[in-house]
Amino acid sequence: MERCGTLTAVYLGVSLQVLLAVILPFILLVYLMKKKLLSWKSLLMGILIFIVFSQIFEKILHVLVLAPNGVELKGSSNPYLFALYGGLAAGVFEEMGRYIAFKLFLKNNRHYKDGLSYGLGHGGIEAIFIGGMSALSSLLIASLVQSGNLQKVMGSVLPDDQITALSDQFEHASFWLFAAGGFERSFALALHIALSILVLYAIRKQKFVYVLYAILIHAAINFFPALYQAGTITNLLLIEIFLGIIAIVSVVFVVKMKPKFEE
Repeated sequence: MERCGTLTAVYLGVSLQVLLAVILPFILLVYLMKKKLLSWKSLLMGILIFIVFSQIFEKILHVLVLAPNGVELKGSSNPYLFALYGGLAAGVFEEMGRYIAFKLFLKNNRHYKDGLSYGLGHGGIEAIFIGGMSALSSLLIASLVQSGNLQKVMGSVLPDDQITALSDQFEHASFWLFAAGGFERSFALALHIALSILVLYAIRKQKFVYVLYAILIHAAINFFPALYQAGTITNLLLIEIFLGIIAIVSVVFVVKMKPKFEE
């Protein structure tokens, strides 16, 4: 009974993760459509640039720079260097991707709605990829743990000690551990929209320094979650509060920037 109760909390947490990471982007899509603030070309470009720059180019660099465990640099176990690298890599690839998209491919799509749409495309597909796939994986493992088939299914892939640790993790997991993934993706979505607006504004005003600001902001914000990933910061709640504050600031920035696009 205890196992079922705990796994029920896991299912509820994963369900909230799906709601925030997968369904929220579609809700925002419908909202922008109703408000006539949606540009399909900019939305699709945001998706394409995210895939090419973040999931291909950046991942190639990670293979060259990161150790096999994914949380250390090759030749250095310093978590702060890892966090610095991770933040800068994400900032450079994603913000330069935005800049190239608006500069070369969206020359006639530089209005406020294009910034919103590009940000939704970029942040939305990231939320679906990361949050959605993570939720699907968690649901699969939870169902295997509940049915007692984890060893049978994963025995040929993972050693016994890892299977035992994975089972214990799910049997003693809390609702918030899995729900946090959804909150993190929704917070990141708000940030991506704000940074898209900032980079687009940089192009409209022909001030590349704003693109550099976007890179530094992106890197600085990613620095702390990277430390959590490396195990240096262990309090997940602090990370979520930090990202939540960033999301609120991002939303305020997006709203405040609208009049500047009408000047």
